[in-house]
Amino acid sequence: MELKFVIPNMAKSLGNLEFGGPAEVKRGDTRRNGTQTKVLYRRYKLFSDVQRADDIEVVIDGAAGQKQFAYMEPVKLKNPSVTAEGYVINGRAFVDYILHAEDMEKA
Repeated sequence: MELKFVIPNMAKSLGNLEFGGPAEVKRGDTRRNGTQTKVLYRRYKLFSDVQRADDIEVVIDGAAGQKQFAYMEPVKLKNPSVTAEGYVINGRAFVDYILHAEDMEKA
């Protein structure tokens, strides 16, 4: 059986989320088609009252459109899921946990 993603318990894992602003665009977030650029994914930074040590970055489908919220405004995620992406640097293994959601709206 292949594990594709995990559905987090949002209340226990992340608690209350607040909008932190757009995150840096990464490779694979856009696609060029001639002179046009299509947005595949948008990334946003979030703050959590449970995960205080790290900022949370959520990846939202580009079809959901650009999100405009005030800084530190409470938000909630629609159908969140977590995937893991592994990589190796100098023989040591590392994992990035990536939070995905269909959409983000005011809490």
